[in-house]
Amino acid sequence: MSRGRRLSVRQATNAADLVFHLVLHAWVVKAMDLAVSTFPPKTLAALTEASAAINSTLDLDEVLAQIARTAASVMQAEASSVLLLDRRRNTLTFAAAFGEQSPALVGREFDAELGIAGHVIRTGKAENIGDVSQNPDFFRGIDEQLRFHTVGLMAAPMVYKSEVIGVVEVLNRRGGGTFGSADLALLEVFANLAAFGARNAQAHASLQRENRVLRESVLARSDIIGSSPAVKAMLRLADRVAPTNATVLLVGETGTGKEVLAKYIHNASPRAKKAFVAVNCAALPETLLESELFGHEKGAFTGAFAQHIGRFELADNGTLFLDEIGDISASTQVKLLRLLQERAFTRVGGTQTIACDVRVIAATNRDLKAAIAAGRFRDDLFYRLNVFPIELPSLRERRADIPALAVHFTRLASAELGVPPRAVSGEALEVLSGYDWPGNIRELANVIERAVLLCDGLEVLPSHLPAELKKGSGGAPEVEISPTLRGQERAMIIKALEDTYWNQSEAARVLGISRDNLRYRLKKYKITREGAKSDQDAT
Repeated sequence: MSRGRRLSVRQATNAADLVFHLVLHAWVVKAMDLAVSTFPPKTLAALTEASAAINSTLDLDEVLAQIARTAASVMQAEASSVLLLDRRRNTLTFAAAFGEQSPALVGREFDAELGIAGHVIRTGKAENIGDVSQNPDFFRGIDEQLRFHTVGLMAAPMVYKSEVIGVVEVLNRRGGGTFGSADLALLEVFANLAAFGARNAQAHASLQRENRVLRESVLARSDIIGSSPAVKAMLRLADRVAPTNATVLLVGETGTGKEVLAKYIHNASPRAKKAFVAVNCAALPETLLESELFGHEKGAFTGAFAQHIGRFELADNGTLFLDEIGDISASTQVKLLRLLQERAFTRVGGTQTIACDVRVIAATNRDLKAAIAAGRFRDDLFYRLNVFPIELPSLRERRADIPALAVHFTRLASAELGVPPRAVSGEALEVLSGYDWPGNIRELANVIERAVLLCDGLEVLPSHLPAELKKGSGGAPEVEISPTLRGQERAMIIKALEDTYWNQSEAARVLGISRDNLRYRLKKYKITREGAKSDQDAT
């Protein structure tokens, strides 16, 4: 990524931070103006302090923790909690809590139809329960698990733009007694303030994820170069599956362009404007791979100093490309199978179930059926991945595409290396087309980049190519250059030499090639000053 692109991403993030803070500040001012005529000065001071605490950061976890702490403080409660609604799974999750049992509570989830919180979600109205033992909606399972005794409870919906996104609960008034109607009105104001802070923190977290994906995938290309029958057949399958949500398995030798085809499918799908995230499963050990895929919580293992968002979360609503899927361990296979079945997962070291809507494209250069027979790969996972298989042809199966690929990679390498545009000579194309390419397209790209670096002139010659390519190009089809073109090129060289009185440096400049390039052609066409003069005399 260029330095300019890095700066633009950073500037966008800073601008978004500023907008979030300004909008939140404006809303807080409006809310406080409305509250002035309702609450006494002491309560207003507590609300002002609470809004300042919530507005002090855009980190989602810290915002939610601030909401829980300040809710207990403002409402003079023994404990409090913030529950967020997951509409896709219809669950409520304790996202933050304050009180003696709070560490054991965070991350727990339950059906959004249950409990007083569930009732508040359905009705959108705050509830003040003086004695929960008399309320049929009260869910006693949490108290029993945490050995906590709830007496009185207030719950208010967190409403953002007419949508209920969660619930703020406070439990047991300090010093005994019950919460009153004024307390409930105060909690409603606080919950709305919390909703705005939480939603903006969520939006900020989403922006950060999108920026991370942008930094990782902005240079990813989806150019499919070639028009051979093998490539056309491959693209017909890709175009057929792209508009769907079907899981795709790309099979082919290493270096055949599986990630490029995955990107092509993503760009042709309804998810094209969302993230495309790629993971090389063979590049990471088992423990790091699970963390990379599913994320981890702070303290999940040695070195986990902060929460880490995994690739499945980054790719939410987009596409996740899992390269070298045949190399993942048995335990990771189990977790991946569960995710594909349930569309949900938990971070390493976490308890909260996270729903995700991700289209999976997997790839392998291994024979997965043989791996199943050997007990190294789960057959149920294979059937989940092998919904729509596409086989990528090797480069030797599509030799007709080699010239176009060579020209494409030469153009790219010239631009990326900052050198004048290079061309590929016909002789070099003959060598490239005759080689078997065990490393396929990746090997071809690397060879071209090296050749562009070695080339002093404006054209890549056989002398710029590795020796093993020339040795292996004997029996394969060649790119033919017609005798007419050879004759025209020979005549042009002789004319340039005569016009410059056989000064090879000047003639090379006139022809737009290097002196080494010119000397190569002189030898190839057996051009000498005496020979050229003899030709003229004969004419």
